[in-house]
Amino acid sequence: MIEFMLNGKQVSADVADDKPLLWVLREDFQLTGTKFGCGMAQCGACTVHFNGQATRSCVLPAAAVKGASVTTIEGVMDTRAGQALRQAWVAHQVPQCGYCQSGQMMTATGMLAGADGPMSREQVLEGMAGNLCRCGTYNQIADAVVSVAQKPAA
Repeated sequence: MIEFMLNGKQVSADVADDKPLLWVLREDFQLTGTKFGCGMAQCGACTVHFNGQATRSCVLPAAAVKGASVTTIEGVMDTRAGQALRQAWVAHQVPQCGYCQSGQMMTATGMLAGADGPMSREQVLEGMAGNLCRCGTYNQIADAVVSVAQKPAA
C-alpha cells in the first residue's frame, strides 16, 4: 500500500512497490493525461512533477512516491501557470498530434516555476531538450514557453 499526495489530495493505492508510477496513475487513478512513450525515460511523454521536480514516471517505482507529492497534467491545468501555458500553446499553434503535449507542458511548467525571470529561447530549448516531439513543433513550443516566461506572474 502506498500513500501520497496526488494533485493536492491524499490518496492511497494497493500496488506492488515496483509498479511504475506511470501505470499507477493511468490504471489505478484513471489519470490518462500522462502518456507512455518509450518506457525508458528518454522521450518525456510520461513527465510528472515529483516533489516539485519534473520526473519521468515510467521508470519511477511506486515505492518511491510513498509520502511524496505528485502532480500530473490534470493537476497542473487547474493552476494559473497551467492555464497560461495552455493559452500560449494555442496562441503559438503548438498542438499537432498531441501525444507529447502533456509531458512537454509538465517540463515547461517545472522549468518556468524555477525561473528567476524571463528566459531566453536558448534557455528554453536547452531545458526542453529531453522531451521528444514526433511532429517537430520544437520552435512553436519554445515560442510558447518564452511568451509565458516574459509575462510577470500575477
